[in-house]
Amino acid sequence: MEKRRLGQTDMEITVLGCGGSDFGDGNAEAIERLLNSALDAGINVIDTAECYERGEELIGKAVRKRRDEIFLFSKCGHPRGVGSEDWSRQSILESIQRSLRRLQTDRIDLIQLHGPSEAVMKRGDAIAALESAREQGLVRYIGYSGDSQPAHYATSSGVFDTLQTSINIADQEPIALTLPLAREKRSR
Repeated sequence: MEKRRLGQTDMEITVLGCGGSDFGDGNAEAIERLLNSALDAGINVIDTAECYERGEELIGKAVRKRRDEIFLFSKCGHPRGVGSEDWSRQSILESIQRSLRRLQTDRIDLIQLHGPSEAVMKRGDAIAALESAREQGLVRYIGYSGDSQPAHYATSSGVFDTLQTSINIADQEPIALTLPLAREKRSR
């Protein structure tokens, strides 16, 4: 399977990965079969988020014996599920700890802020929390997951190792707004 270096990291990840947003409503055995089949096929990335709650638990259970074969990504900022927001330093550090427990691992390869506004990032608490988690060895890299002007700000800030943004047939704004800047930053 084709691999590429992700952002400003040393991770060589497969161009296809497994996203865990819908796993929370799934059957544990089916998710374990799905993830192990994906890993057997060569996929080495599993991406989830704290707000997927049970999904993180099911992922952790399914892949705990294969942890050294994969890169685990998670996102934070929505500690009480989809629709909630808490960008305080304490909340983010607590959510990283919860994700570590749920995923049954001692480290998260990439932790991402999950769609905060530009104003939240400028306040600095959320970013400081991610940097603290990295310093403590809880996470290897920090990233931003979101769209539009906040994604552009996150990219221009130089703080984040990665950017995860949406591009689809209806929304191609990142092609002109954010991706050129991300490419420029990566090549430095």
